[in-house]
Amino acid sequence: MRYVVILLLSCMACQQPLTERQPVPVSEDSTFLTGVFYLVRHAQECDSTMLTDSGYAKAGALYRFLKDSGVQRIYITPNSSARETAESLRTYAQIDTVTYTPDSSGEDLLYEITRREDWGKRLLIIGQQKTLVPVIRSLKAKAPVDSVKETDYSSLFIVRKSRDTAMCKRIRY
Repeated sequence: MRYVVILLLSCMACQQPLTERQPVPVSEDSTFLTGVFYLVRHAQECDSTMLTDSGYAKAGALYRFLKDSGVQRIYITPNSSARETAESLRTYAQIDTVTYTPDSSGEDLLYEITRREDWGKRLLIIGQQKTLVPVIRSLKAKAPVDSVKETDYSSLFIVRKSRDTAMCKRIRY
């Protein structure tokens, strides 16, 4: 019996050593932190519950401007004016909407984009007056303005973001 144990031990000692598993290189996702972002302030509202007549007209103008843009998802703040601003485009193109919490850093929006795997897509972001510029900066683009004026409901910011650069331009719609 002793010889059997010695024989087994010597056989095990003669085996080739186990090779360590080599890490498999992961190819980088070429779409992460990229995309085309259309940022706009919600249309004019009355008493924070619904759009005014001019707000509905502005929402219609936004729809006409973006209906052929290829927007794949709409991000809105939780207020009804943002939802109503997006409604025409959402209905026409059957686009899903995501609600994000507006903050002064844009961090919650970036989290939602990452969580929903929306990098590399064309996204419409309907925000608030004080949060649009921070969102542009969180996308690493230089904002063409320091702040959005209280009366400005016509600015559309288009951020084209690649892995290395981000360009922002402001147009009127």
